[in-house]
Amino acid sequence: MATVPQQSQLRFQNCIGGEWRGASSGETFTTHNPARFDEAVAEYPKGSREDARRAFEAAAQAQDGWRRVPAPRRGEFLYRAAEWLAQHADQVAAEMTREEGKTFKEAKGETQRAVNVFRYFAGEGARLAGETVPSEREQVFCFTMRKPRGVVSLITPWNFPVAIPAWKLAPALICGNAAVIKPASLAPSCAVRLVEALHESGLPPGVVNLVTGPGATVGQEMVANEQVRAVSFTGSCGVGDHIYACAARRKIPAQLEMGGKNPTIVCADADLDYAAATVVNATFFSTGQKCTATSRCIVERPVYQRFRDLLVAKTKALKVGDGMDPSVDMGPCVDESQMKTVLGYIDIGRKEGFPVLCGGGRLTEGDYARGYFVAPTIFDQVEAGSRLAQEEIFGPVLALLPADNFDEALRLANAVRFGLSASLLTRDVSKVFRYIHEIEAGLITVNLPSAGVEYQLPFGGVKDSSTGFREQGSVAIDFYSELCTVYLNY
Repeated sequence: MATVPQQSQLRFQNCIGGEWRGASSGETFTTHNPARFDEAVAEYPKGSREDARRAFEAAAQAQDGWRRVPAPRRGEFLYRAAEWLAQHADQVAAEMTREEGKTFKEAKGETQRAVNVFRYFAGEGARLAGETVPSEREQVFCFTMRKPRGVVSLITPWNFPVAIPAWKLAPALICGNAAVIKPASLAPSCAVRLVEALHESGLPPGVVNLVTGPGATVGQEMVANEQVRAVSFTGSCGVGDHIYACAARRKIPAQLEMGGKNPTIVCADADLDYAAATVVNATFFSTGQKCTATSRCIVERPVYQRFRDLLVAKTKALKVGDGMDPSVDMGPCVDESQMKTVLGYIDIGRKEGFPVLCGGGRLTEGDYARGYFVAPTIFDQVEAGSRLAQEEIFGPVLALLPADNFDEALRLANAVRFGLSASLLTRDVSKVFRYIHEIEAGLITVNLPSAGVEYQLPFGGVKDSSTGFREQGSVAIDFYSELCTVYLNY
């Protein structure tokens, strides 16, 4: 593992009403580099419910003025913010790698995706159209139009710390909503940079506000505050269920993305070398810390052993280490707690009796001892009803499941409570179309990794993965706007 020099600690503040300030209590918290946990990355205000209340007050005061700005002009702020972010992309990506752990290459790609998201929704400002519909009555003109919902609450995770804040903020703003965003405490720096980009664009004070701090305090206010007209959340199922219940009591819409247990099906007719490389990409890149990562690989029995050998060989060739080292393929788990969760599932897999083909534990030799590194792990002959095949792990662990035929593979793929993404590797067009129609997932890929989505297309799952509102693409505006119908007698 190559040694990467330690960098200086950063200090950030909250943004409330256009002003950068600390927490009202004066308290702070510090993030650390998961590749070298003795290295402090950044200091943040430890916000409270009072800080969140002030942020929502600022957003409420800015709401009416922002609503009145024509949508194409709102887009101009997003264009300027996108250019600022593009100019600072290397800095943002490096801070992401230090704080979240993913490789610099992946972090740079994610930062560019955030730039693209802002540019895309900037253009949507000129396309916030309704439709005209003929009336049954004479001299009555009917049309639909979109109005902003009002102040929106955005709660974002640590695994995509700039892309997900971008794809929530951009459509919220272009629709005319003021926003309060709370990033995950493990990796807030990119969200701060995103708000900084909007601040530098000349966005009116209070339109976007940011508060860092614990979910137990700040997070509660993000749903309970009376100013909130909609809440968008990406994170764990437990927290998502709580938010959904709170939103239901208040009768406000909640957009939730809560994870997956994503399958990749490898058919006997597939190009096995390509298939193995695809599964390695989908399973282990970003340390498996993607909600769209492949967690189960279902392989038809005639090619099971050949595919397994190729997969293990490619997995063992992966280089694990500090993401700032350009030769590294996979970084650490984001923190000690997540590492312990992953190691706990590896123990569960062993207790369930499944053979470990590679990996199977923490890496501790040399510089690895300073970080939260887990070896890429593959379990063999996993049973469909086991915990290893049913529960989201969110780490570099793959369950291999044999299937007698394509029908059984489809049945196994759907036999979980989640339905975010799925992948099929085959050359058979008939299987492709059966899979597209029968797979229970919101994101469906063919001969591509299950992870890796584009900003101009809808994102979201079915079953327990999501609540139905899609993010990204032009349909993202459906959540952030009210569709109104107008009847006009002329």
